[in-house]
Amino acid sequence: MKTLILLLAATLSVQAQQSWQFAVAGDSRNCGDVVMPAIANSAEAAHAEFYWHLGDLRWITDFDQDIRAAAEVRHEKISISEYEKSAWPDSIANQLSRFRIPFYLGIGNHETYSPKTKNEWLVQFTDWLTKPNLVQQRLDDDRKDHLLKPYYHWIEHGVDFWNLDNGEQDYGFDSEQMKWIKARVEYVQSHPEITTVIVGAHAAFPHSLSCDHSMNQTAFGEQTGTKVYHQLLDLAAHGKKVYLFASHSHYKFANIFDSEYWRYNGGVLPGWVVGTAGATRYALPDTAAGMPESRAQTNVYGYYLVTVAPDGSITVDFREVKRAEVPPDVEKTFGKEAVDKCYAENRDTRVMVSTNCAQNRPCAMP
Repeated sequence: MKTLILLLAATLSVQAQQSWQFAVAGDSRNCGDVVMPAIANSAEAAHAEFYWHLGDLRWITDFDQDIRAAAEVRHEKISISEYEKSAWPDSIANQLSRFRIPFYLGIGNHETYSPKTKNEWLVQFTDWLTKPNLVQQRLDDDRKDHLLKPYYHWIEHGVDFWNLDNGEQDYGFDSEQMKWIKARVEYVQSHPEITTVIVGAHAAFPHSLSCDHSMNQTAFGEQTGTKVYHQLLDLAAHGKKVYLFASHSHYKFANIFDSEYWRYNGGVLPGWVVGTAGATRYALPDTAAGMPESRAQTNVYGYYLVTVAPDGSITVDFREVKRAEVPPDVEKTFGKEAVDKCYAENRDTRVMVSTNCAQNRPCAMP
């Protein structure tokens, strides 16, 4: 028996010292039904423990190209009302259900575009928002808290994952979420076993190198986001490792908070934009001029594979999913021509100007 106990203890010690991976990306509207199955296969092959989606499953303001293509393959026509009714069930069938690893879901701005609402999103995706560990975590935090929310957290391997909600058109954190964030900060500060905080939100925090399309889009978003960023800086100053992920902009961009603004106003936290799961691909902002593709790149689909070391530090590797990786059954459903177009077209060439809000001066609100 003593030998068995020692063997078990040794096994647990080795496991505790091992690195592990998760996958993260957002914005799978437009061509997500084509791209997400390839991401699912790739993430599983990479041994990711879960996939984290940062919002914008469907376009809502117009037909997604993939949904229109599938209707054409079936020789059907769909009305806008039929589209609006079927859009989210479609994302469940063609995106979320393709994953055999756990799927954590965030909310984006397109989830709240009329006629959709945040409450309808909560109802439609309840199964993913009430995963047993999420419910248990919410009740561990407050035994009286039985209210489903679009923001939540879970603790895994000594890492506190925060899924935040800045997906509405004001791109900010409401007062209740601000209280919740403050409570999380205080909890992490007082618990040495939590080494790391990894924050995911749809829109990037303000004053990044991608700030033309971020919480800077509104004064409220800038105000609340800047306040939370400073709280996260304080966590880092107290020895916690803090990392930030966002999507909303449809490209990959690393080290986005190495901006003039944050270099002079508190400090630079490690941060990434990864809106590469199928949405119309945007041109890189002016702040990315001259950067290598390893840091900033567009016209690609894929996800960040994040490796978490035993000490809670992370390394990040972009895993592109190419046209050849689209599963055959997906091509049959949507048609070869539509899949080809998703890869060859599906792009917006307008260049955004991020210089002003990334520099050390006040932003001009749109």
